[in-house]
Amino acid sequence: MKLEGTGIEGLVVDLQPLTQIMESNGFILGGSWDYERVTYDYKIDAPEKNVTYYIRIQGYAVEGDVDRGNAVIQLVTPLLGKHYYPHGVEYGEQEEFSSSLIERATKAIKNLKESVAQHQNS
Repeated sequence: MKLEGTGIEGLVVDLQPLTQIMESNGFILGGSWDYERVTYDYKIDAPEKNVTYYIRIQGYAVEGDVDRGNAVIQLVTPLLGKHYYPHGVEYGEQEEFSSSLIERATKAIKNLKESVAQHQNS
């Protein structure tokens, strides 16, 4: 599910401070990056057996190279997904998320946005 209106989408930030901010807020840089994209995930444990939720924030390089660490990243609309063991994460609109989970995810992103915005490139 897309988490619209958090204010983080469209922010443009250098990769190094972005990663530091994300990691200090519990978002982990995924190993599935390439030279042009990054993915940060935040894990939320669920009370259901074999279910974990993830907030995923992705970005792409508008200049520079992710591998070299000199990229400038533009963030896109965050996602809320549900991981089904062993199949993977589903982000589709047909997934059911409680209002409290959506609220928690939205709040986490809005809090993160404040830190990221302070390092935004003009």
